[in-house]
Amino acid sequence: MDLETGVYQNYVKKESWITVLTLAYQSLGVVYGDLSTSPLYVYKSTFEEDIQHSETNEEIYGVLSFVFWTLTLVPLLKYVFIVLRADDNGEGGTFALYSLLCRHARVNSLPNCQLADEELIEYKKDSIGLAPKSSFGSRLKSTLEKHKVLQRFLLVLALIGTCMVIGDGILTPAISVFSAVSGLELSMSKEHHKYMEVPVACIILIGLFALQHYGTHRVGFLFAPVVLIWLLCISAIGLYNIIHWNPHVYQALSPYYMYKFLRKTQRGGWMSLGGILLCITGSEAMFADLGHFSQLSIKVAFTSLVYPSLILAYMGQAAYLSQHHTIESDYQIGFYVSVPEKLRWPVLVIAILAAVVGSQAIITGTFSIIKQCSSLGCFPRVKIVHTSSKIHGQIYIPEINWLLMVLCLAVTVGFRDTRRMGNASGLAVITVMLVTTCLMSLVIVLCWQKSVFFAIGFVFFFGTIEALYFTASLVKFREGAWVPIALAFIFLIIMCVWRYGTLKKYEFDVQNKVSINWLLSLGPSLGIVRVCGIGLIHTELVSGIPAIFSHFVTNLPAFHQVLVFLCIKSVPVPHVRPEERFLVGRIGPREYRLYRCIVRYGYRDVHKDDMEFEKDLVCSIAEFIRSGSVSPGGVNEDLVKDDDKMTVVGTCSSHTEGIQMSDDVADNIEAAGPSELKEIWSPPVIKQRKRVRFIVPESPGIDSGAREELQELMAAREAGIAYILGHSYVKAKQGSSLIKKLVINFGYEFLRRNSRPPTYALSVPHASTLEVGMIYHV
Repeated sequence: MDLETGVYQNYVKKESWITVLTLAYQSLGVVYGDLSTSPLYVYKSTFEEDIQHSETNEEIYGVLSFVFWTLTLVPLLKYVFIVLRADDNGEGGTFALYSLLCRHARVNSLPNCQLADEELIEYKKDSIGLAPKSSFGSRLKSTLEKHKVLQRFLLVLALIGTCMVIGDGILTPAISVFSAVSGLELSMSKEHHKYMEVPVACIILIGLFALQHYGTHRVGFLFAPVVLIWLLCISAIGLYNIIHWNPHVYQALSPYYMYKFLRKTQRGGWMSLGGILLCITGSEAMFADLGHFSQLSIKVAFTSLVYPSLILAYMGQAAYLSQHHTIESDYQIGFYVSVPEKLRWPVLVIAILAAVVGSQAIITGTFSIIKQCSSLGCFPRVKIVHTSSKIHGQIYIPEINWLLMVLCLAVTVGFRDTRRMGNASGLAVITVMLVTTCLMSLVIVLCWQKSVFFAIGFVFFFGTIEALYFTASLVKFREGAWVPIALAFIFLIIMCVWRYGTLKKYEFDVQNKVSINWLLSLGPSLGIVRVCGIGLIHTELVSGIPAIFSHFVTNLPAFHQVLVFLCIKSVPVPHVRPEERFLVGRIGPREYRLYRCIVRYGYRDVHKDDMEFEKDLVCSIAEFIRSGSVSPGGVNEDLVKDDDKMTVVGTCSSHTEGIQMSDDVADNIEAAGPSELKEIWSPPVIKQRKRVRFIVPESPGIDSGAREELQELMAAREAGIAYILGHSYVKAKQGSSLIKKLVINFGYEFLRRNSRPPTYALSVPHASTLEVGMIYHV
């Protein structure tokens, strides 16, 4: 599966207004599903316990004023006008900010980074004038680069935000669906309702998670219309309530009512901010889902439709409640009491559909951020299924899906009310926003090269607002807020243990790698029997010979005629262009037939399947051989540490003027290609088998040595490819502390055993796989 074509044009070419409006419409279903369903539970969560609705209406007007200004300052001012500009080559989210900082301040946490990676187009695109202009920015940059503690703190901060996003992926479906289903309370008797609410919510949630493996593209076309109908519905009901019940409710938008509210309610009003906070749940999705749309389309959708609809909905509820102080129901204050009775059943159905759409968006976002973590070595390897061959970024992770479902059902059954769910969800949301604010302040100074006073002003203004909500949510620790903290702590421990074990394993590889001189001293045959075929030795190293190779040839002195040390690694950019995918180099003289191939992927790139990957890999080596023999100085070359010179080579589809590879059956050999191309065939064989040919540009020509090398590569490709994988058992070395032994011997080993093998996205045939076991004492 190759989704590379067209990924990079999304944010490069200038968009027409038709394209912008189309993307804005589509973004309603993906980005704004969660945010648009917040009126279902904001007022109910706010008035649940801490404050009471009184005849003076000071409480309801104060809450409306808080909701209005919170929606205006956080989603509109902070995200739409500031944070959306901090995209990482079109991608958004916590890891996009961290990736930007990694490139500008050289605080990259990936161990196998190279200078050649900084030559990537996506890497350099926003790095013009890399050194900050201000003296403070320069000092901050050098401080971050010098102190490992600060780099680890920055990584942990990004991981905390990531963990809270995962927690939000558990809590949002629970509170959204449960709040939508709670409308049944006004449509049936209390006796029947209490037996219906939780089971119906659980059935909907199970169905939602069970359908994830089909992918959202099959029903995605319904998402935008559902959210659009929902927004029009709540805005129309809000407008009706304003006109019918209290046309003067607009006066409550004045900040003066916030002061009156806090003066009257005092501590109760401050604690109720945890409920008001829920009006901005889903705001982070505007930034996190930026990669699927564009800045302008998300801004247009929010400012022209979502923001006005939400304001009208909250004003309408406040207008109704300002005239109804005694409600004949245990339901008390909530969304459905303000809905005209004749419309409650249709609105209930639309609300449930909108809640499902909002939940779907946050679940997909959770899958996406876990894939990013896994790509950057911060999460155990998981199975990633691409559910659409056309739409980039639509993935499904089975293990995470079922884990989310179990935890979501546990929250729903365990809490059974929106108050505690709201407390939990609110803390997760505001923590992610605080992390974004902190990272943004560094981006302003280091990446945008703005004044430090602008960064301080940004942190002070938005940080103060978010800290106020954060403290109000944290006070509710025992009333549900402990859930996101516990979930984030567990996921953070998993990430840190995996990260630590992976780093220690890589350090062991670096310290025990075999020198090139040892390899060259063995001679062209390497002192072993060379058999037909290509041997792909998977390694994390970008230089040197991995220890598993010497371990293998010491015990079994035979190997393939063509050896390729293959390193598949991630770089801190969202996408690597196909023409820059491979770094290919030769180890030792030409007759040794030893190559190093480094395959680079961005943290949001789609990995190819094994057959297409094999073709691209062999083709890239062939193109390296051809280009090296024609014009050694004419290609983009980078010196990688001390052993070999690497050449940037693209995939087959990216260099149409270079070597192309074709497979044919031996009995059905076609005539030569066009006159401007020359075909090099592999030597004839007796058995009927698939033949391989390289179609090489005739001009300029290649020398006889390169031609012989290409023929040998084709013969090896016909004989087959074997994958040699290192199967490592990591143990803490003697004399290690008790904590290190627990982390490595039990924590990391448990995660390694229960994670996917290190073959990335390649479905390597079992018959072609050879595992070499080694014990790593770290």
